[in-house]
Amino acid sequence: MAGEDKLERCRQHYAALKRTWQPATAIYQARVAAHMRPDVRVLDLGCGRGGIVERLGRHGCWIGVDADLRSLVEHRLPWLPRGLAHAEALPFADDTFDIVATSWVLEHLRQPAVAFHEIARVLRPGGAFLCLTPNAAHPIPRLNIACRRLRRIQAAAVWLLYGRYPRDTFPVVYRANTPEAITRLAAAAGLYLREIILVEDPAYLMLCRLPLWLAALLEHLIPATWKIHLVGHFVKRARRSRGADIRQSQQE
Repeated sequence: MAGEDKLERCRQHYAALKRTWQPATAIYQARVAAHMRPDVRVLDLGCGRGGIVERLGRHGCWIGVDADLRSLVEHRLPWLPRGLAHAEALPFADDTFDIVATSWVLEHLRQPAVAFHEIARVLRPGGAFLCLTPNAAHPIPRLNIACRRLRRIQAAAVWLLYGRYPRDTFPVVYRANTPEAITRLAAAAGLYLREIILVEDPAYLMLCRLPLWLAALLEHLIPATWKIHLVGHFVKRARRSRGADIRQSQQE
């Protein structure tokens, strides 16, 4: 889409200015790629019409789920096994996947605690949960929260800024969208934190016709904990053996 092309061009300009910078999508993809093996089982949670599976799908065994039927029908990879499902009710057996990967999904979850328990359930012990999502502390998501009741205004803004059709604009609630919230939800589900990365991205401000230098300056002035994107890496705790439980009981 035209809006996404503009966003990418803005990021390229910023990357030329700050050569050590990587967009959150690249960091997220690298974290997922680091876990790939020929036999790895991957759930693309909220697969949409494509995304990371288009770049890494040649490795491992992928399955996609999404709550939007139109996205599944229009998916760009006909070979991908995929189905209609919500994150709060995944139609898979326990310990099915080595990786659960999700991007731009957590901000939509109305019952994130249920979704995190489902993610942990379908992951095998030692499996990885990797996510990419907005940080609700950043001014742009804060503004989105303030305007979320005005759905027409939100849809129009998304169209003007990103070229995304209103039918692809889904309600956001940001209930799992700070480092503290996502870490707490993950821990309660049995997923322990390996890494959280907060990533700046002035491209969104540049789309509002701010010059590159001003957008970069504003992004620099934002506190480190407010950076707009959050990349998380969590691991499912291994089950304790019966012998370990007995030893622990004896020690107590």
